[in-house]
Amino acid sequence: MEATLVLLDGDGIGPEVLREARKVLDTVAQTFGHTFTYDHRLIGGCAIDQRGTSLPPDTVEAAQAADAVLLGAVGGPKWDDPRAPDRPERGILGIRKALGLFANLRPVHLHPHLVQASTLKPQVLEGVDLLVVRELTGGIYFGPRQEAGDAGQEAYDTMLYTRPEIERVVRLAADAAMGRRRRLASVDKANVLASSRLWRRVATEVLAEYPDLEVEHVLVDAMAMHLIRRPGDFDVIVAGNLFGDILTDEAAMLAGSMGMLPSASLGDSPNRHGHPRGLYEPIHGSAPDIAGQGIANPLAAVLSAALLLRYSLGLEQEAQAVEQAVAQVLDEGVRTPDIAHTGTETVTTQVMGDLVVQALRASAPAPSQMP
Repeated sequence: MEATLVLLDGDGIGPEVLREARKVLDTVAQTFGHTFTYDHRLIGGCAIDQRGTSLPPDTVEAAQAADAVLLGAVGGPKWDDPRAPDRPERGILGIRKALGLFANLRPVHLHPHLVQASTLKPQVLEGVDLLVVRELTGGIYFGPRQEAGDAGQEAYDTMLYTRPEIERVVRLAADAAMGRRRRLASVDKANVLASSRLWRRVATEVLAEYPDLEVEHVLVDAMAMHLIRRPGDFDVIVAGNLFGDILTDEAAMLAGSMGMLPSASLGDSPNRHGHPRGLYEPIHGSAPDIAGQGIANPLAAVLSAALLLRYSLGLEQEAQAVEQAVAQVLDEGVRTPDIAHTGTETVTTQVMGDLVVQALRASAPAPSQMP
């Protein structure tokens, strides 16, 4: 297969973790006989510095022409002035909208050897294997808003949703649940918010089309509690933009570190191979406090590359090979600081990436076994 991939290094640790993800993709191409062409573009704070905007037009054009996009991270204290006309995060929201990406998939799977990396008790974490589906293009991040202005006395953001926005993301989540353990939880705040009452009505109608699913509607504050108290009871969780954003960061702690969680943002637009043109990124953010130190965990970026292989390129065998290589390295006790026990020896970002590459090469199929 030939594929064009746009790489958006971004800010902070973004370039460091994406460098390791590219090494893994290069290894996949070499061992499985594919050709990946990379197109590096700017987004976020570095784009503001170099181009005067968090999302240059050529970045959007390249992403729309590519088969998939892999992102590092954006943001940092340098660009945190709330009065600034542009912020790094605006680039992320903008490219999601430009690509029509309406669903963010965040799988949360706890590696058995990382139980002690979590702050929760091992018995609470037993059986954790869930998928959070977050709506991406509606809600409070895109509704009408008013900045505080010179007086600084009033500002507002509007949580606006339409029926079609809710229908498509709930249906995607339901389809995902049908391929898993057939349990789905829809999250809202229907006891208070009008937009959530619409969400619940539409979700109920859509999910009636899936009689084989076990469905529950959960208020967002209750879900925040349940994820800590009984996370193993959940399979697929679908939520609006704001609620999904917060809950997925909380769910990251089930896996021990944000450095372990990948994500895939998908839409309706197919690439030239007939698969969704997706945006793939680790959920950990730019972590400016450790940028440049070589201690960032690259595994979320590597696992995001695996999701890219699966969803946008249709390369399931290759995706599984990457995931198995990551699991093997963790089985061997290799750790970056964020997932290490006290006193445990740790490795650098680069070494972790190198070891995943070695494991991937060692497990590569013979030429006669390749698809």
